[in-house]
Amino acid sequence: MTIRILVVDDHSLFRSGVRQLLQKQPDFAVVAEAADGLEGIKRAKEHQPDVILLDLNMPGLSGLETMQLLAQDLPDCAVIILTVSEEAAELAQALRNGARGYLIKNIDADALVAAIRRAASGEPVIADSMTGKLVAQFRAQTTAPAAPAAPAEREKLTPREREIVACLARGESNKEIARRLDLAESTVKIHIQSVLRKLNLSSRVQVAVYAVEHGLADHRD
Repeated sequence: MTIRILVVDDHSLFRSGVRQLLQKQPDFAVVAEAADGLEGIKRAKEHQPDVILLDLNMPGLSGLETMQLLAQDLPDCAVIILTVSEEAAELAQALRNGARGYLIKNIDADALVAAIRRAASGEPVIADSMTGKLVAQFRAQTTAPAAPAAPAEREKLTPREREIVACLARGESNKEIARRLDLAESTVKIHIQSVLRKLNLSSRVQVAVYAVEHGLADHRD
């Protein structure tokens, strides 16, 4: 299956670099580019892409405004915000407007390719550095403090998995978790997959929010 991609960004050099990167993937096809939100909406309607990479700060319609219109016109399209902004408020608004992903432009090439494939399959993709900020905002909007984790919730996870859940709630990357817990990154990945399976969740962001809601964000054994 070929993943059809639209790139919307007002910097032509950035668009060109992203196109060159993505066209190296045999299952990717960059079907169009756009330099602003209005053109992006037009191209999206014309080409019906599977994934749209959308900048936030553009002339005319902002990325958030464009996102809102795209969600109305193309609800099945996976829109990934690709931006330099690390503001939690913009992340939260993008997700409310229907974005499936929020990535920072300093992302490495392999991670971007993997994120596009995951978004195309229906999975939300959020930059690791933004997860902690999203959780912090979620906590700030929650009027009551999270209750201590109920025994049933704690028993779903091993002590090591609970440590990793707390790390995810702080927005730590796999590398940071591995360093903190003195584990191999491959072991961290295995633990995270186990957590996702046990909690019936699909992303580390969902795990982080779950941790806050169930009193697992501050690990205590």
